[in-house]
Amino acid sequence: MTFPWTRDLATLVARIAIGAVLIAHGAQKFFTFGISGTIDSFAGMGIPVPQAAAVFAAVVELVGGAALILGAATPVVGLLVVLNMLGALVLVHLGNGVFVDQGGFELVAALGAGALVLAATGPGAWSVDHLVGRARAARTQVA
Repeated sequence: MTFPWTRDLATLVARIAIGAVLIAHGAQKFFTFGISGTIDSFAGMGIPVPQAAAVFAAVVELVGGAALILGAATPVVGLLVVLNMLGALVLVHLGNGVFVDQGGFELVAALGAGALVLAATGPGAWSVDHLVGRARAARTQVA
């Protein structure tokens, strides 16, 4: 038996979990390593255009993680996270096997898959996107 709110609760939990991990990694890139340190790290891993890639990854992770938690612009943010994780998968982690402690792809695969599901299914009723959609619908009905 399912209840109408179970999908919304599951989506909220997924958004919070994925968003929290992304925020931690984005904050690490901005505040622990700094963008210059992240650029140097990306260059050392052979990531093309490391300056742009470092800024993109840091912003998508920090700002995108917060947006996912709020459920704001979820389809766009989800796809940006997928793109970020796909880059990390192909350019860094794929050749290292599965396990993260060996530089493997398990974390980027899980984050990317979760973000893809959120992009495809939406953030659920407990989200900014849902509130904005309801407000738009109400304005449309009044007009």
